[in-house]
Amino acid sequence: MSRYDKTPLDFTALNTIPIRERGGKVRVEHFARPYEKGAGVAGWMETLPHILAADSLRAAADAIYAARAKGKPVLWGMGGHVIKCGLAPVLIDLMQRGYATAFAMNGSAAIHDFEIAIAGATSEDVEAVLPDGRFGTAEETGREMNEAIAEGDRDSIGIGEALGRRLDCIADPQFAGVSLLLAAWRASVPVTVHVAIGTDTPHTHPAADPGAIGRATHRDFRLFARLVAELNEGGVYINLGSAVVMPEVFLKAVSVVRNLGCPHGNFTTINMDFLQHYRPRVNVVERPHARTGGRGISLTGHHEIMVPLLAAALIERES
Repeated sequence: MSRYDKTPLDFTALNTIPIRERGGKVRVEHFARPYEKGAGVAGWMETLPHILAADSLRAAADAIYAARAKGKPVLWGMGGHVIKCGLAPVLIDLMQRGYATAFAMNGSAAIHDFEIAIAGATSEDVEAVLPDGRFGTAEETGREMNEAIAEGDRDSIGIGEALGRRLDCIADPQFAGVSLLLAAWRASVPVTVHVAIGTDTPHTHPAADPGAIGRATHRDFRLFARLVAELNEGGVYINLGSAVVMPEVFLKAVSVVRNLGCPHGNFTTINMDFLQHYRPRVNVVERPHARTGGRGISLTGHHEIMVPLLAAALIERES
């Protein structure tokens, strides 16, 4: 005998309905199909279920492909891990095919790409060199990047263009072909670099000119805003592996563009990262589309798998 003064609810009179009348969001026609040997990437894409992330991947590829077909911009904003994962050659190829019309980097992405171009290596072992203060003290990185930025500031160009211009002179020929900064500069494809003073190792170098850095990155922000303005009616913005800086920069650019009265809606935003962080979710996927149309898409996975996969899906569509 229970000690409680409450008794279990009687379900005898509960109303039920037939399962066929109820229906369901997931149906057999949505299911995956087994992969057939030799079907290739296009065939593999067709085998994916029409459910959740698989449809998000299709939607992302559809949006980028459609933007290129309509001559609308496809902007790629990225963090440093994207370059450290060895993806510059994939992004360069997408640029050459018209699936990337501009790039926006945080400071670390620019540093890693610059170091690859001049030395063929990047990403120092922080734990090994931090104890004696050697972290971030590579002479060539600090000297060349700061001199490039200062010279670029005197010529009224932003950090992205200034770094590409410098690499055109000093990049090691063995590694020049895998530098995104250099490839974009040679193709006259805009690259903007967005830094916060103190976040990047070149800021500690004796050659650092904070005034030049600030002016040059602000110039890049204004250029980025111009690029964002052109997303209207069919463009695509991809936030790739930046959890804080690029989502914040993107949202401010969206606000500036609308404040200036530019028509700005019905575009697609995509956040790609191995974790879905707060700022990319709200600043990239959700907020830009409030009352303006368009769509935000989230793709979760490792950059070194997801970016080549998306690239392959786009390339397979080409006739």
